[in-house]
Order: sequence, then C-alpha cells, then structure tokens
Amino acid sequence: MAYIGKTPIVGNFQKCDSLNASATADYTLQVSSTNVVPESVNHMIVSLNGVIQEPGATGGFTVSGSTLSFASALTSNDTIDFVILLGNVLDIGTPSDSTVSLAKLTATGTASSSTFLRGDNSWASAGGANTPAFEAYLSATQAITHDTITKVTLNTEVYDTDGCYDNSSNYRFTPTTAGKYFTYGSLDAQATTEQLKRFSIYIYKNGSAQKISSNYFTNNEAFISNLFIGTVIDMNGSSDYVELFVKLEYESTGALQVNGGGNGSFFGAYKIIGA
Repeated sequence: MAYIGKTPIVGNFQKCDSLNASATADYTLQVSSTNVVPESVNHMIVSLNGVIQEPGATGGFTVSGSTLSFASALTSNDTIDFVILLGNVLDIGTPSDSTVSLAKLTATGTASSSTFLRGDNSWASAGGANTPAFEAYLSATQAITHDTITKVTLNTEVYDTDGCYDNSSNYRFTPTTAGKYFTYGSLDAQATTEQLKRFSIYIYKNGSAQKISSNYFTNNEAFISNLFIGTVIDMNGSSDYVELFVKLEYESTGALQVNGGGNGSFFGAYKIIGA
C-alpha cells in the first residue's frame, strides 16, 4: 500500500553501525553506511555505558529522522554500546512467496498428504470412508410361512468392516458411527409346489418397517422370483439397527422358501461419505 512520508520498515530488525561518543548529544543513525529512519523512538533499543536507555523526551534519548539525540551531550569517556531498530513490529507486511510454513498455522488436527484445511481451521481427512459397512448372504434355503412377515437369517458375512453385523442370532446391522447409510437387500423366493401370488421385501429399522418392495403376480404367476430393495436410513451410531424381512404368499397351497447360496439372497449397508 502507499504511504505519505517514510515507508515503514516492516518486520525488519536492524543493528545500526557503531557510534563513537564525543562532546555532542546528536548522532546520525546508519546501517551499512546508509542513513536509516526509525519508526519512532519507541521502536528502538539504545544501550549507553552498558545501560538500556528509556526512550522519549523524559527518558534517555529522542529521535528525529536519522538523528539520535541523547538527553545531554556525551564525552569521549562514554560508550554507545549499540542501537537496534525494531521496524514496524505490529505489521508483518506481505510474506514473500514460499515463506509461510505449516508451523505458522494455528489449525487443529494433523496436517499430512491425506488431509485438507477446513473452513473451521482444522485439518480433516480428504474423502472419507464408507464405513462401517457389511454384506452378508443366506448360505442355505430358509423355509417361509405363508403370508407371514419373516426375518431372513442372512448368516454368512462377505465383509463386516467394524464388526457391526450380527450373523448368528439377531441378523441385524448396528453401526457404531452416526450418519446416513445406504441399505440394500436382494432375495430369491420360490414356491416349491404352488405358484407365487405375492412377494415382498422389507427393510426394518428398530423393529419397524421403513421400506417395502413388492411383486404381485396375476396372469403369469411364477414359481421363482428375485426382488431387490434399497434405501437411505439415518442411524444414530449407537442403538439404531436394520434388518431384512420377507413375506411370501402362494396361490393356494404349497411350500415357500428363500433360496440360499449367496448369489441372489443378500443384505448389506454402508455409510455415505459426508452424511
């Protein structure tokens, strides 16, 4: 920026050339044989005869332009130990290119090649992870009672990143991180002796149906059918859980089942990044 008068010495600590005391109070300040002008009398440290002097008219010295004036004339027996100029200590000016290091930042967290600086002045991991996440499948055929909503016992894990899926008793996913989770399932249903009339899949949250996907067969009834369901569910990261249920109805009489083996009957969920 432009200044009227002398441009401030910005953040520049300088030691003046040596001064030899003589029978005068006034001395010219120079750095490398060039006259210098301090910001003010309070931006100087002056040592005389081993004593730091108080600045100002009521103290040991004053300054006007490049002239340092002691309160009284010195003698050749005095020693001006040093004069240091502090520059404009309240203004660091514009840093030079490639001079500001990470150590100068007050951001919280850890800076690394995989983090970025957020607007709240904290370091955060770039991208994020879709975890906790799991997928499990039904390893063997599960018999289903006609016209009854039944939990599918998906007992074989493909993966379970945080150990949040119970594949042995409750067959539920209870994620330990709060957020929104894409939850999905697919089932192969079959009527062994009679054609299917209706086939429905339910995603339950905390014991209540959240989403339903259904096929209703009329003119072209099917013995075997596959159905998929998917939705986003908000989870609190502690007690919320999701399960997969099925409901099968046949045309008149017969046996119903969900086929196992892993290809068509599976259940999974993963956390949505940033949600």
